[in-house]
Amino acid sequence: MSMTPEVAMDMKAVKSVWFVGAGGIGMAALERYFLSCGMEVGGYDRTETDLLRALRSEGVKITLDDRAEAIPEAFRNPETTLVVYTPAVPDSHPGLSWLRNNGFTVMKRSAVLGMITRHTRAICFSGTHGKTTTSCMAAHMLHQSGTGCNAFLGGILRNYGSNLLLSDTSPWSVVEADEYDRSFHRLTPTVAVVTATDPDHLDIYGTEEAYLESFAHFTELIVPGGVLVMHTGLKLRPRQGKDVRVVTYSRDAGDYHAANIRMGQGTVVFDLIGPGETLLISDIELGVPVAVNIDNAVAAMAALDVVGQLEPESARRAMASFMGPKRRFEFHLREPDHAIIDDYAHHPDELKASIGSVRALYPGRKLTVAFQPHLYTRTRDFAAGFAEALSLADEVILLDIYPAREEPIEGVTSKIIFDRITSPDKVMICKADLPDTLKKRNFEILLTAGAGDICDFLPQIVGDYHRKIN
Repeated sequence: MSMTPEVAMDMKAVKSVWFVGAGGIGMAALERYFLSCGMEVGGYDRTETDLLRALRSEGVKITLDDRAEAIPEAFRNPETTLVVYTPAVPDSHPGLSWLRNNGFTVMKRSAVLGMITRHTRAICFSGTHGKTTTSCMAAHMLHQSGTGCNAFLGGILRNYGSNLLLSDTSPWSVVEADEYDRSFHRLTPTVAVVTATDPDHLDIYGTEEAYLESFAHFTELIVPGGVLVMHTGLKLRPRQGKDVRVVTYSRDAGDYHAANIRMGQGTVVFDLIGPGETLLISDIELGVPVAVNIDNAVAAMAALDVVGQLEPESARRAMASFMGPKRRFEFHLREPDHAIIDDYAHHPDELKASIGSVRALYPGRKLTVAFQPHLYTRTRDFAAGFAEALSLADEVILLDIYPAREEPIEGVTSKIIFDRITSPDKVMICKADLPDTLKKRNFEILLTAGAGDICDFLPQIVGDYHRKIN
C-alpha cells in the first residue's frame, strides 16, 4: 500500500515522468505515451532486459541503481515530475521512499492509465487469460480499418514492434485490463470484455470468491450505454448497470461464435456468427493459426461489432495479417518436420490450451514441453493443475521456479509439480542446463512455456538445432 495518499496531478504542470519498475510491459506503454507527448521520461528497474534497451534507445533515461541519488536532476522537482510505480515494487524501495517523502505525486500505473483513457471510448479486455491476444487483435483491426485507436497493450504486438499504438483523431482506446492488484478497477469501459475468470493471483486475492468479486466490481464500472462482452460458462455474476447491454461469446456458443471451422495444412479458417445466428463475416483466416485463437478472435470482433466498429472486409484482412503479440504462441522455428514454439502460458488452463493447440497443429508428432513455473505462490496453489496439463506432453522438461517479485516459500519447489506428472519421459533441471538438455534430445515439436525468462534461451536453442542438422 502507498505510504502517501494517491492523488491525481494537473497534467498541464507535468514536464517529466519517472517510472519505478520501468521494465514492466505495462509501464513501457505509458513511457512511450509520455514520450510521444514531448515529456522527459525516465525510470528505474533492477535488471537489464531487451525491453529496457529498446526504451533507452527511444529516449527513456533508465537507471539500474535503486538509490535516491541515482534519480537524474530532470526528475527531482516535485512540482513538475509525476512518479508512476508498479505494485511489484516493494514500499521499502529506497528511491520510491525518497520520492514519497519529498512531496512528489506518486501514482500506480493503473491509476495513470485510467486517467489517460477516462475521456476516450475505452474497450477494455480483462480475464485470467486471453486478454493480451484479444486486445492486440482489436487494436490491429481498428488500426487497419483507418479508424485507429490509442492502444495500451500487455505484449509487444509483432506487427508494430510496440505495445503502444497512437492516434491523434480516434475517440477509441483499447486497454488490456489487468486484474493483478485490482488494477482494472481504475478503468472506465465503454466495452468491457471478460475472457476467463479461472482463479489466479491468489497471493493478492486469497480466495476464488474474492477473485470473482473483483471481476464483478469491474463490470459495475461500464459507462451507461456501454456493453459487457462475456465468455459463456463463467462463474462470474456481473453487476452491470441497467443501461448496460450484455452479450456472450465463445468458439462454439453464445451470441457471437464461430462456425464452419476448417483446420489443416497449417491454416485455421472459420465464419463469424453474430446475434440471431446472423453470418457477419465468412472465411476468416487466422494469421496465427492455432485453435485457441478462434476463441480470441471471436472476442475481439464481438467487442468491435457491439459498438459498430466491425467492417467485414477490413476485419478479414486484419485477422489474416495479424502476427500476434510476442511470446503468445510465437514460432521460432517452423519446418516440415520440426517446430519450436514459445508461449507465455503460466496458469494451468493456459498451459493445457497451449499444449492442446500444438497437438491440433501437429497430430501424431512427438511433443516436448519445457516449462518454467512462475511465482512460488502460483506453483503452490496450482501444482496439481500444472502437472495435469504437462502430463499431456510426450516429454517434459521442468525448470526451477522463476520468482519474479516473490521470496522463496519453504517446501515450494518445482518438485511438487514434477512428482505429479504422469508422462513417462520427464526430467527436472535448473534453467541454465536447458540448452544442453535439449541438445541431447531429438525433439520434433518443442514448446517452451512460462512467464519468466525461459524465452531468453531460444536464440541458443534454435542455433543449436541448426548446427546439429548442418
